[in-house]
Amino acid sequence: MTIESIDDPRRGAIAFPEGLPLARPRVADPARVAADVEAILRSGVLTNGPYVRRFEEETSAYLGVRHCVAVSSCTSGLMLVLRAAGLSGDVIVPSFTFAATAHAVQWNGLRPVFADIEPRTLTLSPASVDRAVGMHTSAILATHIYGTPCDVEGLRAVARENGLRLFFDAAHAFGSEHGGTKVGGFGDAEVFSLSPTKVVVAAEGGLIATNDDLLAERCRIGRDYGNPGDYDCVFVGLNARMSELHAATALASLRDLDERLAERNRLAAAYTAQLAGIPGISIPEVSPGDRSTYKDYSMLVDADAFGLDAATAAAFLREEGIEIRRYYAPPVHAMQAYRTAGGAAGPLPVTELAAEQALTLPLWVGMTDAHVARVGESIRRIRP
Repeated sequence: MTIESIDDPRRGAIAFPEGLPLARPRVADPARVAADVEAILRSGVLTNGPYVRRFEEETSAYLGVRHCVAVSSCTSGLMLVLRAAGLSGDVIVPSFTFAATAHAVQWNGLRPVFADIEPRTLTLSPASVDRAVGMHTSAILATHIYGTPCDVEGLRAVARENGLRLFFDAAHAFGSEHGGTKVGGFGDAEVFSLSPTKVVVAAEGGLIATNDDLLAERCRIGRDYGNPGDYDCVFVGLNARMSELHAATALASLRDLDERLAERNRLAAAYTAQLAGIPGISIPEVSPGDRSTYKDYSMLVDADAFGLDAATAAAFLREEGIEIRRYYAPPVHAMQAYRTAGGAAGPLPVTELAAEQALTLPLWVGMTDAHVARVGESIRRIRP
């Protein structure tokens, strides 16, 4: 029996005997990718080739930005934009994010300063950022969490008032929209992830999007060690090139993107309807006029009202065969690596509450309303 046969009466008391995975990568035409891979291998051009250039052109057109620079990962892309921007001192970041956001800051010899998040959206709070600005602050690096766009205007205002650069970790957000405009052209640069759990998949990879000509050029040089072509490196870069094989996979993943985004939003709405009215369960919001990719669908569990805390609820749901993640617990500022490495302008109460309460549920194209209903039933069943 497979997860596609969840209505089989033999399933017993466990909702998903064969397991419901958190995510499943999807590429529209695997046969096309296989043919492209064969062509690439026969050509002998495995990097710095036409597939990467075509991927950059297609993504620039889709996002409506001047430049896209394909790289080996979102983390390397974040490292490169911070290096290419020539920053020093402190960079304000959220703590409710994947560790790579702060890692990119720390690897550049900069200090991450953690600011709090908005309770409604769980994205970086402009007011908290404003309080965190100090004499050594040079930039803000915000995250479009779960694919939900940040308060771009609020962050932009803080950056302008304080003369700061503004960057976005858009790892989850390829296809997200803010006010009808696709995420990608906000701030000085935005960096996307193309790893297997993301909406656009290259197997592994990342993408820098920017309207800044100089920054784009420095990122292109930086992904090849800082070598402009004559082996006289102009700054200390990385080996962060995207291979032709990864670019071929990413191009195929673009082909049905809008249809998949629509389906992810439909499934998210179905989840929200299923969870409505369950005491102690709430859902982070997407602002009116915005679109999330719903790279992750997360709920918040109030232990007092639900009867279980998030960690215990997660354990029970795993027994139901449902793959669960606690995105993001611990928050970055509480990780061993950052207990003494970062700074914070005071306590982070919203971050710490979100980390305590957040649970991420399975969501991927190919799931059905029946899957979503069964997850909802499991959540209701485990409540004392």
